[in-house]
Amino acid sequence: MNQKNLNALNKIHKNLLNYLKDQKINQIYKKFELSLAKGKNFIVAVSGGPDSLALAFFAKIYSIKHKTDCKFFVIDHRLRKESQEEAKIVKKKLNENLINLQVLRWNGKKPKKNIQSIARKKRYALLLEQCSKYKINNILLGHHYDDLIENFLIRLTRGSGLNGLVSFSKKTTLNDVNLLRPLINISKKDLIYTSKKVFNFYVIDPSNQNEKFKRVRIRNLIENFEKEGLDKDKFLLTVKNLQESNSSIKFYVEKNLNQNTFFSKKNKHVILNGNFFKQSDEVMFRSFSIVLNLVNKKYYPSRGKKLKYVIDKLLENDDVKITLGGCVIQKINQTVFLTKE
Repeated sequence: MNQKNLNALNKIHKNLLNYLKDQKINQIYKKFELSLAKGKNFIVAVSGGPDSLALAFFAKIYSIKHKTDCKFFVIDHRLRKESQEEAKIVKKKLNENLINLQVLRWNGKKPKKNIQSIARKKRYALLLEQCSKYKINNILLGHHYDDLIENFLIRLTRGSGLNGLVSFSKKTTLNDVNLLRPLINISKKDLIYTSKKVFNFYVIDPSNQNEKFKRVRIRNLIENFEKEGLDKDKFLLTVKNLQESNSSIKFYVEKNLNQNTFFSKKNKHVILNGNFFKQSDEVMFRSFSIVLNLVNKKYYPSRGKKLKYVIDKLLENDDVKITLGGCVIQKINQTVFLTKE
């Protein structure tokens, strides 16, 4: 890089760092910075909304301060005719701040049902491809405080158990890649503030106003709860209390997996001994769900009713062969074998 380009680069970096002089933005960045391990490289998922633009800004600041490599991607789902143009605008806005944004496109036939769920899975698949390409095993996601509450209520309406209710955590894994949510304790209001200050721009997705989507209806419901005195801080306190209880159960799940489960070298099959199913219902249920996901390599677990049905069959009979979630499950005497279908 010649001196002229280096000077231009330093000037833009200085301009970006100057935003940290804003007390509110600096406080948010400190929370963001503390949530990330030092010396790691990241794939950053950007959508153009205020939360993801704020994420892109904080990730860029982090990369400048810590000299790490961040790759920024926006997904053009092509679910709306405006999406291609929006992706171009977001790319232009970020590139102005030396945030090199790449556009990933979802080509092919689009779903007519479960649109948001299928789009989310496709988004993860495209990002995982980039993780493999760049040999980076950390993805930064823009989920925030408000998303945590929305997810809790959505899971509640589905009758989720304790693990499901508090599953939206700072860190989860997908195909050995870390999905990190460094904004999970930061409100959407603060992220909007950041995006306005830094970019003076963000995309408004019309689907976020469309009440045919459950998440939008839940979001509107939260506003009504607040009018009745059930504010977001009280929701968060409830979630934190449940997370503590969940941690205790996880200890026994891990113990069950370590003592009563045998994994083949490449996880092509799993053997469960008789003691695996002599645990409490919740420990047994979670342990079995984890084993299924390890065998079929799926991020989203099978629904609870199906899992319970299979577990009941295994407990009732010594000779069972059944399939679930892409796995063949066979019980011979007291031993259960799981292989990929």
